[in-house]
Amino acid sequence: MEISIEQIKTLREETGVSIGKCKQALTEAGGDMDKARELLRDISAKAAAKKADRDLAAGIIESYIHSNKTVGVLIQLACETDYVARNEDFMTLGTDIAMHIAAMGTETIEELLEQPFVKNPDITIAKLIEEATLKIGERIEVAEFKRLSIS
Repeated sequence: MEISIEQIKTLREETGVSIGKCKQALTEAGGDMDKARELLRDISAKAAAKKADRDLAAGIIESYIHSNKTVGVLIQLACETDYVARNEDFMTLGTDIAMHIAAMGTETIEELLEQPFVKNPDITIAKLIEEATLKIGERIEVAEFKRLSIS
């Protein structure tokens, strides 16, 4: 089956993954977009595993305060370089995870990684981080977080 440029472009826009990897996933999936997305998730997991032993020497502290001002989260999201720490996608990931923690009442990192992502229940937080690792190209980890709430 011939894979169109439009299919590759659409998958690239949805996932942020490189054009080459999008084309590879679409080819393996026979043009099926859903299967290609699943293949990219598998590729993300493998890419994250390859980077697991890299040092995390940079990162950000991100915060989220709920609109009613009764729940707040501070999160330390770690990465390998300052360059990535300033990346808009990386900062958005930090905000999304902080918001998730506020919404779900998460207490530990282990619990956090297993939870379905509040914005997309089809993936866990661990998968969200794996996908970001593939897109950004560096190891990413939630180093720590603190959730505060007024009963």
